[in-house]
Amino acid sequence: MSVRGARVLITGATRGMGRLFAHRAADEGATTIVLWGRDADALDEVTAEVAGPGREVRSAVVDLTDPGRIDDAAAALLEEGTAPDVLVNNAGTVASNAYAWEQDPDAADRTVAVNTLAPIRLTTRLLPAMIDDVPRPKRILTLASASALLPIPRMAAYAGSKAGIAHWSESVRLELAAAGHDHVRLTTYNPSFVDTGMFAGARAPLFTPMLTPERAADIGWRAMLDGRPVAVAPASVHLARMARAVLPTAASDALARSMGVHDSLEAFTGR
Repeated sequence: MSVRGARVLITGATRGMGRLFAHRAADEGATTIVLWGRDADALDEVTAEVAGPGREVRSAVVDLTDPGRIDDAAAALLEEGTAPDVLVNNAGTVASNAYAWEQDPDAADRTVAVNTLAPIRLTTRLLPAMIDDVPRPKRILTLASASALLPIPRMAAYAGSKAGIAHWSESVRLELAAAGHDHVRLTTYNPSFVDTGMFAGARAPLFTPMLTPERAADIGWRAMLDGRPVAVAPASVHLARMARAVLPTAASDALARSMGVHDSLEAFTGR
């Protein structure tokens, strides 16, 4: 699929990979780009960066912890009579590197709200219109995480939230296929640590280098356009996933510990 002439909606568009996705959509010829975020000034900056002749760029301040705000913003899009051709569920948050019992429950709730409940609600609101817009190809890219594939100490709420959205996303992909809606393809993306500042201070595990935002965004974007069901980066994450699947739990835990997975968040200072 090409995004030339497409309508694209990106959440968490003010920085990191979201900002890169916005530029990618503009560079590849999207005619309508809708940017959602929490920071109005940052949204204005990105809007100005990706604006260009023949391209409509709009932004909206949307608090993804507020279900009503998600509903209203989605309804406003649909009232224009056009469903997005591309939905990028990029927004995400991580609270801290505290043990689960030391973490503020409100912070854990926010993590689940942004990382799991918000993309579920938004996608559910938009999917009927995307399904009905036949035969125009549709793409949904949902950002999960390598932590959705294996447990990581000091990241219980984050890993749980990403596992939840990953399994939901894959289940919906299967539902779309079973219902014969082949023009809608859903990609679940599981990158390891990305150097956006979100995980500042984190140590990348052995054989799993920290991804640059540019590299991470490129992998996810290309997988989405190709309609691939799942993308994982870097490739070494596959090895950890396979080891967890075939080894006894004690052996898998020991391997992850020796690779530095269990210590990766001890010095975490990111946002």
